Amino acid sequence: MEESLIAKLKREFNCKEVDINEYSPLTLAYIGDSIYDVIVRTVVVERGNRSANNLHKMAIKYVNAATQAAMADALQEELTEDELTVYRRGRNAKSYAKAKNATLNDYRKATGMEALLGYLYLQDNMDRIIELMKLSLHKINIEL
Repeated sequence: MEESLIAKLKREFNCKEVDINEYSPLTLAYIGDSIYDVIVRTVVVERGNRSANNLHKMAIKYVNAATQAAMADALQEELTEDELTVYRRGRNAKSYAKAKNATLNDYRKATGMEALLGYLYLQDNMDRIIELMKLSLHKINIEL
């Protein structure tokens, strides 16, 4: 079986094992934001070779607080108790960043969504991340 990206990174960079529950929700959102971005950018790039500007314009339809907030709303009934707890911790975290082009409510929901993705990524659960992203985008009638 092929080693996952996170397992390989932890091994190659000698990362110590950390209890995932010790991470702050904003730390989870930090890595979750990147994972979300990598997934969107990968799908956009795989849909065809285009200029970087065109790729960026395609990606920003998905990589914004309003879309992530809608995705989070669509997933509420699909999440496990643990996932809901992580989402709520992220949503309720007091961030020092200010929402750009988003309401505070959407920004907080997006942060919760990113925290959930970060949590799942650090648990090496990419299958669940992809499942949740596909399901939520389908529920809000957006095709990636």
